[in-house]
Amino acid sequence: MGNGDRAEEKNFLKGFLIQKFMLVMIFIFISEQLIGIFYNNILIPGISQFLARQQISVTADGNPAILILHMLLYLVASFLPNGMSEYVQSLIGGRMEGSLRIAVDSPWFVGRWGIFFRLMIIGMFLVLIFVTVIPYLVGAFCYYRIVTKKVNELIEAEKEQQIAYDRQRNLLLSDIAHDIKTPITTLCSYSKALSDGVVQGEKKQEYLDAIYAKSMRMSELITLLFEYVKLDSSGFCLHKERGDLGELLRECTAMLYTDFEDRKIALKVEIPDDPAPYDMDRTQMARVFTNLLTNAVRYGREGGNTLVSLDEHVITVADDGMEIDREFAEHIFEPFSRADKARSTKGGSGLGLSIASKIVQMHGGELKLDCDYGEGYTKAFEIVL
Repeated sequence: MGNGDRAEEKNFLKGFLIQKFMLVMIFIFISEQLIGIFYNNILIPGISQFLARQQISVTADGNPAILILHMLLYLVASFLPNGMSEYVQSLIGGRMEGSLRIAVDSPWFVGRWGIFFRLMIIGMFLVLIFVTVIPYLVGAFCYYRIVTKKVNELIEAEKEQQIAYDRQRNLLLSDIAHDIKTPITTLCSYSKALSDGVVQGEKKQEYLDAIYAKSMRMSELITLLFEYVKLDSSGFCLHKERGDLGELLRECTAMLYTDFEDRKIALKVEIPDDPAPYDMDRTQMARVFTNLLTNAVRYGREGGNTLVSLDEHVITVADDGMEIDREFAEHIFEPFSRADKARSTKGGSGLGLSIASKIVQMHGGELKLDCDYGEGYTKAFEIVL
């Protein structure tokens, strides 16, 4: 997973947790309001009537939860020894003065049944306190379940991504070994033949040319592989500066103009004279343009046509060469993707488009393949910035 993907995932998780926390807080607030209405309009009047019938008078005006807690402490204090009980109750009464008054004249508070009666009332108040904190308990439990479920989903997704990454890495290593092994085999056999003096005359020069070509092929592959790995490393960053996309595209097209001429490919360049300013890493963006233009030279039809255009911040490189298979088109930007099933060393390495796509993504854009571009072209690569 790239650094950009990790940052995006962290921002998503942060937003998700904040959103769920706000929902839980709204639930707690609404529940508190409903419980307050229930206390003030139903529960407190009902308890007052019950206590009045037991000759226990209660007058209350204030926060229901605090008043219930005071009443509970007042009743618990009655279990203390004589003297201390009156002292603690007087302290509680003083703290509750103006908001809660309790007068106990009930015969139920004396005798053997007095303890049971007081315990029953205390239990009732404990239940009320529990009901008061239920919204917090439910909210905390729901938030815990939501967070736990989301974290487990992210862990499973990360495991799957890691498995996919390992699979892709192993395939990448296999492809690298395959692409390097073929030219090395040729180098070994040709150099051995030259060393043993088996090849003489004009044939010797052909072998030397083949050795040089294979060496350059390996050098190109290793360079591309280095660029691909460097882009994915944590220490790599773009060096952006304000530049003109049109000017850079014209320069890259001019550098490859002779390559198009060698294949008799007619270039149609549609780049406006007006500047197209954009914050970019000029070196890396030039690599993207060069890769796409080289791809058009390599796979375009000899004697055919190629379009290079810039429309605002959309760059298009289209050609009328061989059509790309739809199934292969879905994987064309993956490393070492090539249409040739046998993975012959003719043509590209399969890394150029992957590198170009990664650089464009790092610039905040997207590299797309359009197999239905029209206007006589069989395919078009479009950079949308």
